[in-house]
Parts: sequence; structure tokens; C-alpha cells
Amino acid sequence: MTTASRRSRHWVIGDVHGCDAALEDLLQRLPSRDRLIFCGDAINRGPNTPAVMDRIWGLVESGRAVWLRGNHEQDLINALQNGEAAVAGLDSALWLKRLRQLPMAYWGEGWVATHAGFDPESWQPDLRVRMGFWQNYDGRFGEVVIGHTPGPHVRHLPQIVMVDTGACYGGDLSAYCPETQQVVSVPGLQPNSADNVRMPSLSRC
Repeated sequence: MTTASRRSRHWVIGDVHGCDAALEDLLQRLPSRDRLIFCGDAINRGPNTPAVMDRIWGLVESGRAVWLRGNHEQDLINALQNGEAAVAGLDSALWLKRLRQLPMAYWGEGWVATHAGFDPESWQPDLRVRMGFWQNYDGRFGEVVIGHTPGPHVRHLPQIVMVDTGACYGGDLSAYCPETQQVVSVPGLQPNSADNVRMPSLSRC
């Protein structure tokens, strides 16, 4: 898990899901000196996963960004470990090494970002949890910023902020600043795009 440096401002970015054009647009709108926290599920569904992976990893290597593990990254790790999958145009061995490094959470001053939430029994990060966390979170970590569950806008539950705004389903790609509560959003895939995919049921996100 990764911890924030003091006095830095952060933007937690919701599930990119291969939407490279939207990500490029969003990055141009965010302050260049602020830290970026990608909330997992950067890959799959959208039209250009390799470009998104390369772009985010470049930001990680430059020290500007942290890429958190989501359930889609974990599924790819498992598949690559078992020799069951590859991403076209990418070095599978190299990316397996990189993806294994992705942390499960990023700890800020009075807030934490993680992909889906925390297991309400162990209070460890859980990549697929939903209702159990939403209903049982007791504020022990401060504000928790999560992706994983797409919706029409950034949503607020008691001490939980949900930043996945369905970029690959015709919604926006959004970033949330925990220090200021500001939201910046850009359009994701357009509804009439040949690359667009339908909103899945919650069990398939």
C-alpha cells in the first residue's frame, strides 16, 4: 500500500477501461503538478487498452501517478501467470512483472483510495466488494474513494465517494480531488460509437 506525501494535492481517477482518448482529454484538464491516483480497472472493455497501459505506466515511472490494482488487473495477472492470456502488442512477461507491483490502496491525509472498498470483516482491501462495504463502513479510515461500480456521476455515500462514471458505457471519465472535493469530468465513449459497450450488471463489473 502507498502513502501520500504531505502538502500534495491528488486526483483519484475512476475506471478508465481502455478509453485512451478520454484519458488524454482528462489529463490535459488536470493541474500538471498534482498527483494522480488511478483507481484500478484501467484495462479491458474500451477500444485501446495497450495505449492506456503504456500511458499510465509512463506516469507511474515519472513519479506523477499511482496505479491501483482493480479486479480486471487481477484477472489479467491470474491469466498471465497461468499462460492463459496475452494483450496484443504488449510483452506479457514484462507486464506481468509490472502488474504484480500494483498496490491495493493509496493512503492520503484523512482519506484512502482503493478499487472497490474493504472487506467488512477483515477490513482489508477487497477488489470485488460492494454492498457489504457500503452498508457497514464505519469511517475508520476517513473518506474512502472507490471505483468499480459505474454510475451517471460521482456519487457520495456516508464517508464513501464513488468515482467510476462509466467512461466505456457512454458516460464520463471523472477525477475527484479529496483535498478540495472538486470533480473534473470529460466525455467517455460516445453512445453511437462502434467501440461502445453496454452497461453490465453489477455482478459483471
